[in-house]
Amino acid sequence: MKKMLFIILALSPLALLANDQDVQTDIIQRTVNFVIFVAIIYYLLADKLKTFFSDRTKSIQAELDKVQATLEESKKKVQDAKDELENSKKIANELVNDANADVNSIKTRISETFDNEISNLNAAFDGKLEIETKKMKKQIVAEILEELLSDDNISIKQNDLVNIILKKVA
Repeated sequence: MKKMLFIILALSPLALLANDQDVQTDIIQRTVNFVIFVAIIYYLLADKLKTFFSDRTKSIQAELDKVQATLEESKKKVQDAKDELENSKKIANELVNDANADVNSIKTRISETFDNEISNLNAAFDGKLEIETKKMKKQIVAEILEELLSDDNISIKQNDLVNIILKKVA
């Protein structure tokens, strides 16, 4: 910047003095005064301007660093959320598979329980049928014996009575 200012100040008299006519001006004195004025201003304000701009640069850099840190933190959170989503999908698939396996297991147990219950009921029915059959046979035998024994007109021998009972029971 200093070089640019020096070049402008050095070339400005040439531009101002480039004239065909013979004109007398005090441009040289004005230029020297201007250079002295700029030098005094630079001497008085240079340190303050440097400090201001370096502080401004530092504050801008601090803001940029803060934004970069926030950006990195956001990227990390996004990646963590993606990882958690993938993990959740895996867990959900495992839960669905476990639930399906449990449902199949429960279906199998219920089916086995019903089959066992049906076979128990069939066995109980067969047992009751057998008991009722025996009861009926006893009842029939008792009725026949009562009928035979109550009639006084008929005289039956013991062997005949046994044969009649065996025929009726069989």
